Amino acid sequence: MQTPSNKLYCTAQIREAERYAIDELAIPGRELMRRAGYALFEQIRRRWPEQSTITVFCGAGNNGGDGYDVATLALQANYQVTVYSLTDPNGLPGDALSAYQDFLQAGGSVSDFEAGQSQLLGVIVDALFGIGLSRDVGDAYALAIAAINASACPVVAVDVPSGLHAYTGSVLGCAVKADVTVTFIGLKCGLFTGEAAEYCGEIVCSTLDIEDAVLAAMPPFALLLDKIDLPRRARIAHKGHFGHVLLVGGNLGYTGAIRLAGEAALRSGAGLVSIATRAAHGGFINIGRPELMCHGVECGETLQALLQKASVVVIGPGLGQDDWGREMFNTVLASDKPCVLDADALNLLAEQSLRRENWILTPHPGEAARLLGCSTRQISADRFAALADIQNQYGGVCLLKGAGTLISGGDTVYVGTTGNPGMASGGMGDVLSGLIGGLLAQGVSLDEATRLGVYAHGEAADSLALEFGERGLLAGDLPERIRKLLN
Repeated sequence: MQTPSNKLYCTAQIREAERYAIDELAIPGRELMRRAGYALFEQIRRRWPEQSTITVFCGAGNNGGDGYDVATLALQANYQVTVYSLTDPNGLPGDALSAYQDFLQAGGSVSDFEAGQSQLLGVIVDALFGIGLSRDVGDAYALAIAAINASACPVVAVDVPSGLHAYTGSVLGCAVKADVTVTFIGLKCGLFTGEAAEYCGEIVCSTLDIEDAVLAAMPPFALLLDKIDLPRRARIAHKGHFGHVLLVGGNLGYTGAIRLAGEAALRSGAGLVSIATRAAHGGFINIGRPELMCHGVECGETLQALLQKASVVVIGPGLGQDDWGREMFNTVLASDKPCVLDADALNLLAEQSLRRENWILTPHPGEAARLLGCSTRQISADRFAALADIQNQYGGVCLLKGAGTLISGGDTVYVGTTGNPGMASGGMGDVLSGLIGGLLAQGVSLDEATRLGVYAHGEAADSLALEFGERGLLAGDLPERIRKLLN
């Protein structure tokens, strides 16, 4: 068993790596399947040493062959083994058929699964579907998946939880909820974004001892996001060295959004932070945080004077889409300042056809759907494609929020794994946009400011959830913890 790297691969790349191992390195497919079986059984014995019973669900492809190999190893180790097949094993393809025959020779037997009657005991091994599934799960398999999920047994998924798309991370009708997913050759993109976090459990990767020879020469499809360390500040530094962020928003009834964004920009280390908001709000938004310089702005001309002093603009938190919001939006985009667009700034952008290279777009799936003129369902069905389409159409750097946030500036795609369900509360996106804007003001590049912002935002929430729990986590809790992480 190898420790996985930060490299993610799409399904086609994994298939090519497997083909290369078989055809060019002369490693028989049957040998790769045996290695997969050993990796799976090793995890079962290590994690549940008290168990001596397993239930294996086998499907119609090579994933089923992996299941039969696990079952054979379990028999040889004197486990009580039950195997349910959802298809006639005699019709399995070559290597999987060989694995089934080896299981029979070891004294095993196979039963048909009957919903509501078949017993599920010990550790369940999900070997129903592999990386090739691309359509909704059929009725018979759906019944088996429902039974697995309804059991109180620990579940190990083979390569990918059955029903989860290995590339997009979307659920194809229904999917197995695993405690552990043992994946092979390389990490699949779909294990880290979309709906995957609900189904994969802990992810373990076994390269089957072919990584150095195959994957090392193959550029990954995406990379897992990691922390970027900021340089130590010079002892003679002053506030002018760390930029001036101007945040535009806080329309009537939405002062909280711009206040949260401003706090995050300050805690990121920006030298100066100004807020342009409605005149009715200008006098009180900085109560409790006097370091925020607040200005009541009712027209584009007044905003232009503030823009001239700013090095970076964040627009969108609490902006609204009324005449005031539109005037602020158009005035900001008429300037050449690097900017971060969030919330209603993205909704207003969706009405125009603009492309710039010095901005960062931060849509959630609903805003992404408006930017692309499609449905949220289409965004969720293929988040990687949606990210690429937004970046191609609008330029700059785009991050697509959600579990497994995606980031791209046109070249490398990054996948974030920090964050938790406690972040499902108002204001989290405002904190993120202010944080990214503050990093940008300090001279961090668009790409790195986005990556570090996403990482630190989620990691701050994770550390708070670990200490206090997820429920009741507030956006306002994050800035102080972000400060600690960035230092």
